[in-house]
Amino acid sequence: MARKDLKNRVPIGSAIDKELYQWLKEYSNQSSVPISKLLDKAIQLLKESTVK
Repeated sequence: MARKDLKNRVPIGSAIDKELYQWLKEYSNQSSVPISKLLDKAIQLLKESTVK
């Protein structure tokens, strides 16, 4: 069931490589950018590189 307090976002569940997650968490802490925003950016870059 979707969270009603999220208006412009969709919660997802996924499993990723442990080392990638550790790097992502550390980068998020160092840069003060939330992991969800970093994932948004990564998905956007993937989309731009694959959709013509």
